[in-house]
Amino acid sequence: MGERESEGPIETAKDNSLADRARNGDLGAFEELMHARIDAIYRLSYAIVGDEADARDSTQETFIAAWRRIRGLRDPDRFDAWLQRIAVNAARMTLRSRGRRHVREIPSGDVASLAAMSDRARPKRSDADILGTALARLPVDQRTILVLHHLEGRDLAGLAEIFEIPVGTVKSRLHSARQALHAALATEDRRP
Repeated sequence: MGERESEGPIETAKDNSLADRARNGDLGAFEELMHARIDAIYRLSYAIVGDEADARDSTQETFIAAWRRIRGLRDPDRFDAWLQRIAVNAARMTLRSRGRRHVREIPSGDVASLAAMSDRARPKRSDADILGTALARLPVDQRTILVLHHLEGRDLAGLAEIFEIPVGTVKSRLHSARQALHAALATEDRRP
């Protein structure tokens, strides 16, 4: 994660100590690690699932699963990659359990006012809206690798560790995901 990678040796040693203590059943140490990473895990989950409620559920499931599996963490130095792998899997499970249903209620008054607006009077979509919609069109695996690399700042080696695949495979998947995003953005640019 971008902000965590710039830590100095003292913070890294503290995190390693906390991870080691958590591995040995220290709930307080685990909670301290959780609080330091909850925003980043939520952002990652939200980028994958695309819904605030689902992202909250996925984040919660991530930390529950992490606590249950913490004894299996072999290397405290790799806590962040280990946790992100759990978060990616939790987000995928959230998507599967929700069946990708995204029903949005639009009040009838809003529908009537939108229908009454002329095409020129409709507000323009922001770049963030266009990007969000384009990302949502991508398969989960492509969306995940793009988010981890471009938004969370993971390098190729870090992605290989999270996905447990060779760096060459990461490069290939990242390239394919970028092409898919480019195509989705082109489609979104043509929409009013």
